[in-house]
Amino acid sequence: MEKEMKRIALGILAHVDAGKTTLSEGLLFSAGEIRKLGRVDLGDAFLDINEIERKRGITIFSKQAIIGLENTLITLLDTPGHVDFSAEAERTLAVLDYAVLVISGTDGIQSHTKTLWELLEKHNIPLFVFINKMDLTGADKERVIKELGAEFGENFIDFTENSEKICESLALCDESLMEEALLGEISEKTVAEAIKRRSVFPCFSGSALKMQGVDFFLKALERLSLPAKAMEAFGAKVFKIGQDDRGIRLTYMKITGGSLRVRNLIRTGEDIEEKVNEIRIYSGEKYQPAEEVYPGCVCAVAGLKQTATGQGLGFEGNASPLTAEPIFNYRVILPSDVSPSVALEKFKELEQEETQLMVTWNSQMKEIHLRVMGVIQLEILKQLVKNRFDMDVAFEEGRILYKETIENVVEGVGHFEPLRHYAEVHLLLSPLPRGTGMQFEVDCPENVLDKNWQRLILTHLMEKQHIGVLTGSPITDVKITLKSGAAHLKHTEGGDFRQATYRAVRQGLMKAKSLLLEPYYDFVIDIPADNVGKVMTDLNLMGAEFSVFRTSVEMSKIKGTAPAEVIRNYQKQITAYTHGVGQITCRFGGYGNCQNTDEVVETIGYSAEEDTENTPDSVFCSHGAGFHVKWNEVSDYMHLESILKPKKVEEKAKTVRASSVSADDEELLRIFERTYGKVETKLPDRAMHTPKEAKPYKPRKSSGKKYDKSYLLIDGYNMIFAWDSLKKIASYSLEDARRELIERLSVYKVFKDYEIILVFDAYKVKGNRGEEEREKGLTIVYTKEAQTADAYIEKTAKELTKNYQVTVATSDALEQLIIFGSGAFRMPARHLEEDVISVEKGVRKMVELYNLKTDNSGFLRVLEEKLKQIKLKNNEDE
Repeated sequence: MEKEMKRIALGILAHVDAGKTTLSEGLLFSAGEIRKLGRVDLGDAFLDINEIERKRGITIFSKQAIIGLENTLITLLDTPGHVDFSAEAERTLAVLDYAVLVISGTDGIQSHTKTLWELLEKHNIPLFVFINKMDLTGADKERVIKELGAEFGENFIDFTENSEKICESLALCDESLMEEALLGEISEKTVAEAIKRRSVFPCFSGSALKMQGVDFFLKALERLSLPAKAMEAFGAKVFKIGQDDRGIRLTYMKITGGSLRVRNLIRTGEDIEEKVNEIRIYSGEKYQPAEEVYPGCVCAVAGLKQTATGQGLGFEGNASPLTAEPIFNYRVILPSDVSPSVALEKFKELEQEETQLMVTWNSQMKEIHLRVMGVIQLEILKQLVKNRFDMDVAFEEGRILYKETIENVVEGVGHFEPLRHYAEVHLLLSPLPRGTGMQFEVDCPENVLDKNWQRLILTHLMEKQHIGVLTGSPITDVKITLKSGAAHLKHTEGGDFRQATYRAVRQGLMKAKSLLLEPYYDFVIDIPADNVGKVMTDLNLMGAEFSVFRTSVEMSKIKGTAPAEVIRNYQKQITAYTHGVGQITCRFGGYGNCQNTDEVVETIGYSAEEDTENTPDSVFCSHGAGFHVKWNEVSDYMHLESILKPKKVEEKAKTVRASSVSADDEELLRIFERTYGKVETKLPDRAMHTPKEAKPYKPRKSSGKKYDKSYLLIDGYNMIFAWDSLKKIASYSLEDARRELIERLSVYKVFKDYEIILVFDAYKVKGNRGEEEREKGLTIVYTKEAQTADAYIEKTAKELTKNYQVTVATSDALEQLIIFGSGAFRMPARHLEEDVISVEKGVRKMVELYNLKTDNSGFLRVLEEKLKQIKLKNNEDE
């Protein structure tokens, strides 16, 4: 392959039946890559290479085709459009340079279109829009573009207009485009750069079936696309695992840096290197072998056995978790002559290839269970198993896949000490906001437990899907922190900590207040206006939350969210009483509280204490023999002190400095003393009452020690949901609430001596790295994906208090308790809000005094002139 060519990985995405595969055929035909236009309905489309796809007329598996142009080599990736296969499409997004979003000119934006837009936005992928089926009656390009602007924001520009109108529209999209427009002409390079950074979304239109507008669109793709920047070192992203007709395992990847040659060794695991036996460049069913591939190339590699979908190779990190997840569970009914162990091996092989399939083994019942996205996927899977393994399987009627979480902070203890074995683990289990998933951290001193053992415990925590105690469903939205542990110099082995870790998790879950969660669907119902009342009654009975919109005289639209269990089959009812006119589209909206917990728990009939493979009990040793201790008695036998009741109270108490902020501190101090022991430092008398009027908040002076700088650390989201004004904004836009908080704190900082550090919980996760930036005089921190704002603030406060006066603003009671022990002051959210409001009132008075209405520069000069007076006044008050 030529190294110098511009290489583009281009994905085609669409709602089902928008004409995505037909457009792919048109692009290939226009470029001269195929001699005859295939059709989906005739089963001869170039990219529908699977027999099942040809029969059903839908795209199920992502495929690629090569389009060779004069100076550009495009790898075209056709992705599934059906919602049941959205996980396959999402994994493909990780390797795209650009995407084409195909929208039907008659149907406009559909529910799955919105899902695709969110995924493209999440992965920051530049976008071209092709409005298809413009040859059909009712197709309306202008209406679709307006819909796009209303639903997803501005900057969707019709590139089929005359150049003068395009130039005018582009000038409003971006500052650089405006500057060139004022000079008379916008260059193609500037437009291409604007598209690359998602400042412009070019829209094209036509009929892929009749080849109208396709050639024009292809030429525009070549002119307006830019290659991705490549690293010198080798890197690649794995997006698919498959096998060829001969059973050879193939790893599909995109090269992002360096190059890859046949016979190269690739590190595919911590201590695993594998040799590349063959490199293939696929186009439809056929492929060309390659000796070496370069950045931008999408290829299939033979010889790698340990790779997985979503894995990063070389310098690339692993992909983030999928947005969509399987929510239905089915038991596999095997033929009488097939062994469950043999069938399990076959299904596990499919699991590696099928992104949206999860295979589990119920060892107690000796059953294979599948977790899938929906019924269509299940039907496809049945055909796939028959074709691949010649097994006629059936599936028991599926049920919803529930999850569990906890509502309170608990300690989990696991002890494993049969004769000549020893390990004890203490974990802290804490609830997380809904939709966060599982998080694992280590907060254990190395002088308590060696670092190697800590790493081993963390590995055991992450290697297993932990299940809850209500129904045996997977747990989610829980942070598990290793706080303490013990090993024996002679008798401890690695397996001992696996046993102790698993038992600690289970013991903590048994002690915690558990909560059952069920999947929810976001739905859109298009219904005749006469049937709205009937639908609203049904939705209320389902426990749905929804809003009704009148879209025309005859039709209405209902948008909302409801439990997946009750709404998944609602289409049948809508079809019946609207005579086929009404439609419902659903997409996965996350997990929420189960509405009928008692009924579900009773139906499933799970018993945590009888689940011997996930026991919460521990094993201790006495007189040379091991004996079992029930989970609720472990605290009476454990060898280490509880992590919630540390022994060395006196040492911790010495570091406490009580801050004089409000009457709440006295109660907080009592909590602290009950946990850590008596604190000798007295609270000043003025901490025992709350001022009647809001006054600027003043932290207590340190005892004679002078500081060059004072820091104020603020938990951003804690403030947003604690301040009524910001909470109201956040109800419709969390981003707007965040911007409002930054604006208000930037003014507040002018009047205070604080260096303000504003911390947000993983708000801008890109490549799983944290981010820090300066804006309007503030330091703004976005934590890493696996790091909470609490953890960042605690660590930072601990470091800064060595040399500076530190105040932490939060209303998190547990975090306040920790702040007491770290030597920092604490400021409740409501006091910071009062102080900010007080400053803003002062600013308004100054504005009135100096009659500054619009002159911002004058306002700033006055602030500078008055700043010394304000600081002097503050010092006198103190």
